[in-house]
Amino acid sequence: MAAVVTGVVLALLVGGGSYALYLGWRWRGEAAQALARVRETEALRQVSPAMATLIRADGRIEMPPRLVDWFGLAAAPRFLQDLTGDGGGLPPDEAQALAAEVKAAQRAGRGFVRTLHPQESGRSFTVRGARAPGDLGATGAVVLWAIDATEAEAETARLSAEVDELSVAFDALTGLIEAAPLPMWYRGPDFRLAMVNTAYVRAVEGVDAADVIARQLELIEGSGRGGPNAGARTARESGRPQAAILPATIDGARRALHIHDVPLPTGGVAGFAVDVEDLEQSRAAAKRFAEAQRAMLDRLSAGVAQFGPDRGLVFCNQPFRRMFAMRAEWLADRPEFDRVLERMREASRLPEVRDFPSWKAERRSWFVPGEDAIEENWHLPGGTHLRVVAQPLPDGGLLVIFEDRTEQVQLASARDTLLRVRTATFDNLFEALAVFAADGKLQLWNNRLRSVWGFEEEFLAGHPRVDSFAEAAASRLATPNRAVLIPELVRSATSERQQRGGRVAFADGRHFEFAAVPLPDGNALLTMLDITDSRRAEQALRDRANALEAADKVKTQFVANMSYELRTPLTSISGFAEMLHAGYAGALSPAGDQYVQAILDSVERLGLLIDDVLDLTQGGDDTDVERIDVDLAAVARQAAETIQPAAKRRKLDFAIELARSAGRVTGDPKRLKEVVEHLLRHAVAATPEGGRILLHADGNATRARIIVSDDGFGMDAQAVAHAFDRFAEPGMQPTGERALGLGLPLARQFVEAHGGTIDLVSEPGQGTLVTVELPRR
Repeated sequence: MAAVVTGVVLALLVGGGSYALYLGWRWRGEAAQALARVRETEALRQVSPAMATLIRADGRIEMPPRLVDWFGLAAAPRFLQDLTGDGGGLPPDEAQALAAEVKAAQRAGRGFVRTLHPQESGRSFTVRGARAPGDLGATGAVVLWAIDATEAEAETARLSAEVDELSVAFDALTGLIEAAPLPMWYRGPDFRLAMVNTAYVRAVEGVDAADVIARQLELIEGSGRGGPNAGARTARESGRPQAAILPATIDGARRALHIHDVPLPTGGVAGFAVDVEDLEQSRAAAKRFAEAQRAMLDRLSAGVAQFGPDRGLVFCNQPFRRMFAMRAEWLADRPEFDRVLERMREASRLPEVRDFPSWKAERRSWFVPGEDAIEENWHLPGGTHLRVVAQPLPDGGLLVIFEDRTEQVQLASARDTLLRVRTATFDNLFEALAVFAADGKLQLWNNRLRSVWGFEEEFLAGHPRVDSFAEAAASRLATPNRAVLIPELVRSATSERQQRGGRVAFADGRHFEFAAVPLPDGNALLTMLDITDSRRAEQALRDRANALEAADKVKTQFVANMSYELRTPLTSISGFAEMLHAGYAGALSPAGDQYVQAILDSVERLGLLIDDVLDLTQGGDDTDVERIDVDLAAVARQAAETIQPAAKRRKLDFAIELARSAGRVTGDPKRLKEVVEHLLRHAVAATPEGGRILLHADGNATRARIIVSDDGFGMDAQAVAHAFDRFAEPGMQPTGERALGLGLPLARQFVEAHGGTIDLVSEPGQGTLVTVELPRR
């Protein structure tokens, strides 16, 4: 039993020793790990940018040596007030502020952050203070974590200065964008408008920038080019600025805008628009001008060729191609100047020269700018003459004009011949001629002028002024003061450019007609024509005309007197015949009645003839007619009733058509009735028995019309031509009677007195149609 107990005890001792050994090794390992962690922590603390300082409740400080060096202190401070001093530490104000923050943290547990600037270290620290945790065993203590912010503060200062600078630049840029007269905008990564300037707001007629952005008002219409932001998308995708000219409506006017989209590193796109409407208009105008200029040059007779700065042919007109026989295909390759000259030579369109290379080299000097254009005359084979003008252009090019002067040379030769012919003709004309210059001096004269005036050749050779010429000529005139007519005519032709004339009588009985004619060169041509013989013939004709006029008046008066004288016996014959026909002298036999009726018919006819003769001799103008309102249809009807018995005797079909449109006219009812009666009597006399006569009247708003037609014998062309002649030779009527035919001349006279017209159409065997038109007023 004892042995057993002893064994158990030994076993327990061995087990307890083993367990104690295990615990010792375990604790040793843990201590080694703790020591390693402490060393690691110390190493990290030594290199850490933040250093901890413990400030106890009684003001004592536990500061690591490294932080003492940061504060520039010679020895570690024991209390909070030791952080300042003459040789280093904190400035007094920062030390007092730190002490106040520490006390506040000890009392209220409120953390704080402060920046400290030790006096001698040249460093800056950011101090974060907070109450120490309870496990530190320091009740009321405060832990200060000091972080070296020297480099950070310098960087912060630098960044602050840069921010201030960028802020100023941003403000300036923003002000510039706002003040810019052209629309500018910025699109975010989603291509929506994020910023616009005032010019953009005005262009889209928005309230302000916020309103434009809120409503996303686009400057460019959505149609075309893939939408208003297509350029921005292309710019961002390609990474390069994009530009395009697009139309836009600004202030109700269509404008052309040069849109620029610029991609930005932020992913957005900036844009601005330049109004190029005026530029586009100017470009279009310049293009139209260039096209019009080239079209005009094609219509010129002169050949034009333009060479560029590289001496290649830029343009040539049609006359140039024809003149030098050049094909359009060859010219399309823009041949060089030397090649063009060589092609001209091949076509025999250059002057014959001995040394062509040297001649060509001299022409290349035309491209060198000079003060004046270069002009040459080329005499080509075949008699062609060219005037060549070479004008260097400011851009280094050359403009060459080729003028074909062959016709001018030929015309100059012909002109010299014509001048000699003119001089010979001028000196041998029957008229007296003189040319006066614009200043009044005599320039040219012929021999006839010198002989007419009897001037000496020396006097005319001195080119006297027109006043001196007139003064010397005054003594040759029948009325000397009429000489002033010559200067007046010359001045009228030279100054006023008017042609005037006149007549003068010479003292020897000759008569001349003057005329001053303005010449194209500003001079005046004075002509003198001897009209002595024509003057005498004119006087003789005038005397004869006066005599004929007097004879006509005597004849007219005689006819009028005879008409009045014939009325007296005619009245007696008519009265006695009517008494016999009425049976006052007793009953007559049937044959006697027929004889009396024949007498009455002849008396009536003779009375009408006498009235017509009196009307022709007494009435001649519109002053003899009365002016009242006349119903034309009523007047025509009265005239028809007057002619109705004669129509019945001839067994004629008399038709009357009076339309309401005939209306009223202003005139003399008596004369108008006589017009219709004369036309109807003419129709009755020219129509055989059983024929037809028509009286028609109508009108419109401005004129009234009367038509009288018949289907009688008609008239030939000669009779029609003289139908309205007064006192024409008596003609034979179709009935076999001879008559004066005064009805138509009277009708024409009365119609014209009313301001109307009368027209007659007739053919033999087809009848006659007479149309009268009268104005309403």
